[in-house]
Amino acid sequence: MARKVKVNLKPRGMDDLLTSKEVAREMRRRMEPALAMAIATAPVDTGEYRSSLKLVDDVTDRAVCRLVSSAPHGLLVESMTGNLTRALDAVS
Repeated sequence: MARKVKVNLKPRGMDDLLTSKEVAREMRRRMEPALAMAIATAPVDTGEYRSSLKLVDDVTDRAVCRLVSSAPHGLLVESMTGNLTRALDAVS
């Protein structure tokens, strides 16, 4: 019969870990290939959308790294092409 193992995580310790600089750095490292893929596969008309693609670091209750477009029409391009979604799927 398998022995059950109980793990008790300290909430304060987990909060510190999830918001640490090391976790933030690792999140960014893992997102860089998605950014490269999104840029490489971005639809180009004027080039504004492609040049607006970037990673944005943030800390909420954990370290976060987002792949975003700051172009005014970025949401429209994403809804029509799924470029960012495909880039994230390709590297995950």
